[in-house]
Amino acid sequence: MLSITIKGLKKAFGKNKVLKGIDLDIKEPKIITILGPNASGKTTLIKAVLGMVIPDEGKVLFDGQDVKGKWDYKKDINYLPQIAQFPENMRVHELISLIEDLRGEKGSADTLIELFELQPYLTERVSILSGGTKQKVNVVLAFMYNNPILILDEPTNGLDPVALVRLKNLIKAEKKAGKCIIITTHIMQLVEELSDEIIYMLEGHIHFKGTVNELKSKFDDRDIESCIAKMLESQKNGVEQSTLR
Repeated sequence: MLSITIKGLKKAFGKNKVLKGIDLDIKEPKIITILGPNASGKTTLIKAVLGMVIPDEGKVLFDGQDVKGKWDYKKDINYLPQIAQFPENMRVHELISLIEDLRGEKGSADTLIELFELQPYLTERVSILSGGTKQKVNVVLAFMYNNPILILDEPTNGLDPVALVRLKNLIKAEKKAGKCIIITTHIMQLVEELSDEIIYMLEGHIHFKGTVNELKSKFDDRDIESCIAKMLESQKNGVEQSTLR
């Protein structure tokens, strides 16, 4: 199992400080869900791991090696972006072939195409697909290679109930195969069903890291959404009290 270590990661866009010193260590196969409101730093953190954002301070280590200025480590990561932006004039089968050409090897797209019932859309141009169908294509591209780490940014966007169940089963199977899966999501049911570990981010900091049961125990509540609401309220009260001092 390859490891990801994040040390003192900071990133600002102009005056907006998005990451304010993130430390994180991932060393074993599990499903980690990263939660937090919009603008909490979730996607910036993921993009820093992928080398798509260069941090102002701190390091990202992949299997003990600093990833700055490197690209070859990315071959061990499958990535599903939050918004599927494909060349609009390409047909679905052309898009899959393009990814295979870039990777230099054939992936397991056929099995995933059958799983998500995409056969009727293979000759369609991406521009005419519905949002849900585009997301299914997004899922196929993210899972078609057997890599040890998967990073899924809001993977359920636009999926119908049947496709959602199949995606959850697929994620569980990947974990069983010994992979580490990092998910950002707003869907609490997904968190409840899949998470081995929760990371809650707020304003560029990690405010909680632990299991679902540890979160419920900390806030004395059986509902994850209620626990998160209590976490936000305690943070708000803390800020207000520090301002009054």
